[in-house]
Amino acid sequence: MANHKSAIKRIVQNEKKRLRNRVVKTRVKSAVKKVHFAAGTGEDVNARLIAAQSLIDKAAKKGVIHKRTAARKISRLAARANRMEG
Repeated sequence: MANHKSAIKRIVQNEKKRLRNRVVKTRVKSAVKKVHFAAGTGEDVNARLIAAQSLIDKAAKKGVIHKRTAARKISRLAARANRMEG
């Protein structure tokens, strides 16, 4: 266990960040899954895609995921959505 006051504080801060990041990542994953399953259920793929892109951009802005990872996810998701509609 940590002996210094600053190390104890850092542990508490890291745990808060970990929980916050987990929530954001879970939301991103759920939004991506909704886009994948939207075509099979006959729902509007574009609306789901826009919502997912927004969540991915917000996650990158907060630093939860890297900006290039976000760009890659959005690009692959858009390509898949286009294939599903076409």
